[in-house]
Amino acid sequence: MSQPISIYDLQGFDQLRRELRIDPQQVRQLRNRLLKHFDSDADVLAKFPASDQVRLHSLEVYRRCDSELDGASKLLFRTQAGMLIESVVLRIATGRTTLCVSSQVGCAAACEFCATGKMGVAQDLSASEILDQVLQAGQLLASEGRKIRNLVFMGMGEPFHNEENLYLAIGALTASELFHHSPAKILVSTVGIPDAMIRCARRFPEVNQALSLHSARQESREKIIPLAKKYPLEQLRRAIVEINRIQQKPVMIEYLMLAGVNDASEDADALIAWLQGLDVHVNLIPYNPIEDAPQLVATERPGRDAFARQLKQAGYKTTIRYSLGADIDAACGQLVKKENRTIQRHHATTLFKQK
Repeated sequence: MSQPISIYDLQGFDQLRRELRIDPQQVRQLRNRLLKHFDSDADVLAKFPASDQVRLHSLEVYRRCDSELDGASKLLFRTQAGMLIESVVLRIATGRTTLCVSSQVGCAAACEFCATGKMGVAQDLSASEILDQVLQAGQLLASEGRKIRNLVFMGMGEPFHNEENLYLAIGALTASELFHHSPAKILVSTVGIPDAMIRCARRFPEVNQALSLHSARQESREKIIPLAKKYPLEQLRRAIVEINRIQQKPVMIEYLMLAGVNDASEDADALIAWLQGLDVHVNLIPYNPIEDAPQLVATERPGRDAFARQLKQAGYKTTIRYSLGADIDAACGQLVKKENRTIQRHHATTLFKQK
């Protein structure tokens, strides 16, 4: 028997339809019910004549963690290679729902403040593995009477280190015959790879971008972001100028507030100078401590407020973000690392008992 065909394989599905003489309308109904309305697998397949030849998922749900403090859920998925990744559902109080999607297992960017970068692994996810996070989260939310409004590539991994599969996934997400998700409700967050940022803007001009800047002082940025040595601030600034020209809308500037690292008045002055003439919206982000970086401490709320006032007085749109899911290891990659350790201990114990 041949391998089941992925729901995203348009050519493969068309060949299957012709071979089995399936009504094209049945194929459209299958995709619409699954990828637009997020109906359950059972309901979708029950009405499709070749259900045994269709593969809906490439990920297995390993664990779900729901915050008792707010509307956040962290979904841990196991890939076919046995690795764990995570997606985060954010149920915002206004009723809008955001899904944070991973593009890699681990991350080679190895930023000092990020648990994912401390995992010691960096493997690309396939486009279907990226898309299955959206599908399974969408099915979860549909069962609650909710739907995904915003998709953000802010999960595990540097999206532009997996550029080809990122673009395949965005293409499927925005395709009318698949998810048909608005590109204006998709955001790609990067630590700063200038050429890739420009390529993305040219290919998907409606898709939003966010730059994880975290400091407008080169020396300070290099201490917390190793890639800053390869892609200095001036290169990033030129990239934003070009993206502004292409997209005619703001680029998000993500700025993680770290006490004694990047939160002084002088740091705000440096940021204001660096942003001069750029169309941006600044997000000030509270730091979620991770056990692998005990030297980093979050800036307290009064310090974040003062920093924001300085930016606003200079004329820059600035938002102070807040964290969700603090009780379920909100730092990206932190929960996966703990689970991997548990799995490794279990495997080691099993092997020991077998000897």
